Amino acid sequence: MSLTPDFHSGINHGVAPVTYGQGDRPPRGDYGSARADYTCEQGWAAYTEAEHDLYRRLHERQSAQLPGLACEEFIAAVGELGAPDRIPRFDALSERLYRATRWEVVAVPGLIPEEAFFRLLANRRFPVTGWLRRPEEFDYVVEPDVFHDLFGHVPLLFNPVFADYMQAYGAGGLKASRLEACEYLARLYWYTVEFGLIATPAGLRAYGAGILSSAGELRYSVTSPQPRRIGFDLERMMRTRYKIDTYQAAYFVIDSFDQLFDATAPDFTPVYRRVAEGGELAPDSLLPADRVY
Repeated sequence: MSLTPDFHSGINHGVAPVTYGQGDRPPRGDYGSARADYTCEQGWAAYTEAEHDLYRRLHERQSAQLPGLACEEFIAAVGELGAPDRIPRFDALSERLYRATRWEVVAVPGLIPEEAFFRLLANRRFPVTGWLRRPEEFDYVVEPDVFHDLFGHVPLLFNPVFADYMQAYGAGGLKASRLEACEYLARLYWYTVEFGLIATPAGLRAYGAGILSSAGELRYSVTSPQPRRIGFDLERMMRTRYKIDTYQAAYFVIDSFDQLFDATAPDFTPVYRRVAEGGELAPDSLLPADRVY
């Protein structure tokens, strides 16, 4: 799931939400049925047989690529999504997830405003886009769809440490919105939850949902010599811009999920101040202090 910094009257007037990332294509979504908190009904009965088949093929292709590229915690939890031949029912999935980590999944129309997004996470409710990409977007979709959100994000919510990190991130985001620092949190989310790598005894592995749900970026992020792979640095990540419509120029590498959770523990108020003073960095920048893999 992705967040947007501002929506305001866009729901009623058809104005597409803006994003912090840089891209050429506007996001989409039908917000007519959204509640005040931006959740809505999944509308499972409305999915067509063609959509179920498309979901199955997406699931089949990504699952085949996971060994040797995805972290073991993710691989172990993918089965919790249920049978891959149908788009999962969110209510049934939530029952399993709640028993494991006290989280649930809720449907949303697509990209949602930052405060709504943070509030859902802080209450251990993960927003999942209801619509599925079109067949011509089989290889790549810019916006988060139901496959991206379910396959990419939900499995790691069965991991207690990662699940607690996501709740802490949401709580931190609510505070950041009062400090006008949400862009820094958006970058942290992008470079961890969406496009993060983790160092394991077997080598680098992906845990970010944007990588794990992408046909090409999974292998690219772990094995290609082209992108930079930089050790986890909270302030460095918050300063680094990103693009939403190409493979990443840089990936940040954590040592463990505990490192992620510990990173959300301090008061970010002085961090935001230092990040603002340091200025923005280009996605492909390299600093003398960077720990490069």
